[in-house]
Amino acid sequence: MQEHEVDLWTTKLFNQFLAGPLDSLLNAIGRPPADPAHPWQNWITMEILVVLIIMVVFGILKSRLSADRPGKLQLTFEAIDNFVAGQAHDAVEHDSSKYVPFFGTLFIFILFMNLIGVIPGFESPTMTPAVPCALAISVFFFYHAMGLKEHGVGRYIAHFAGPMPLLAPLMVPIELISHLARPLSLTIRLYANMFAGEKVTVTFLALTYFILPSVFMGLHVFVAFLQAFIFMLLTMIYVGGAVAHEH
Repeated sequence: MQEHEVDLWTTKLFNQFLAGPLDSLLNAIGRPPADPAHPWQNWITMEILVVLIIMVVFGILKSRLSADRPGKLQLTFEAIDNFVAGQAHDAVEHDSSKYVPFFGTLFIFILFMNLIGVIPGFESPTMTPAVPCALAISVFFFYHAMGLKEHGVGRYIAHFAGPMPLLAPLMVPIELISHLARPLSLTIRLYANMFAGEKVTVTFLALTYFILPSVFMGLHVFVAFLQAFIFMLLTMIYVGGAVAHEH
């Protein structure tokens, strides 16, 4: 029997006050909840909380923008923007600036979801497979859409056949398997690393109180940044391959 996850305090609030609207929505789409009294799950409420936090942060950032005297928050996000733009230029090369908003949004969203698990009483949504899977699927459709937009349907599909028509029977299955494996790879990499990091941190927090938890919480922060960066970098590589003109 599968063990029911312990609801976080945020999830308890959602289930107490907003169970009805979610039940109605799930019933309307033909997916009735297993427990109508508790339809909200931790990963959903944590994602909503992360979105609200990001909105507040960017609201504060917008109100304090200054060309003459930029604050620390503005300088931090300018550094992130420059970093993402530099990585995009190296990975995509051709007209990379128009993809930076997507890359930056992906990086910041994943980073905030990863980092929220460091705070006691919260957990990272990315340690639930559904969240990395949804992100990976969005990346899959995005880079194919950009490839189709850049080359047109005929030329984009033609690159799956390889450089020589003679190799098409071999290259097409290989390319299809390779592309279909990408969402799976992105999902497992992000989920497995965040799940392991979260469990290690929680375990050592239960065993001791200061020194060892501090070390593992620091490691958790490092993994959070690293996994957000890797996810973004792989997305850049996929977009770069889709829009490259040497095809």
